[in-house]
Amino acid sequence: MVFLIQKRCCHPEKRDGIKTFYLTTNTSSLRVGQYKENPKACLYFFDKRFFRGVMLKGTVSVLEDSQSKEMIWREGDTLYYPKGVTDPDYCVLKFTAENERYYSDFHSEDFIVG
Repeated sequence: MVFLIQKRCCHPEKRDGIKTFYLTTNTSSLRVGQYKENPKACLYFFDKRFFRGVMLKGTVSVLEDSQSKEMIWREGDTLYYPKGVTDPDYCVLKFTAENERYYSDFHSEDFIVG
């Protein structure tokens, strides 16, 4: 299982509820190759102020179609993808959660994403 780490900021570019998250990365990155071979991954969100977090476990799909790329393209992304939304080194990672683990007060528990 590979942990998703987004390079630009600490939140996904787009999400649908708590089950589906969209992130961007370089198509040439090591992780994209790993996700194509083994799509299992997890996302971890934490609140260091209250020492609690949620780990979402699921799968990643690598999307390289223009519709997906345009869906989450943002002004300023040319800093990372100089050729724009059609840059062949720009792709979208679609993370789909299957279950979660919540941690707080030195206790954790699993639950299913609804």
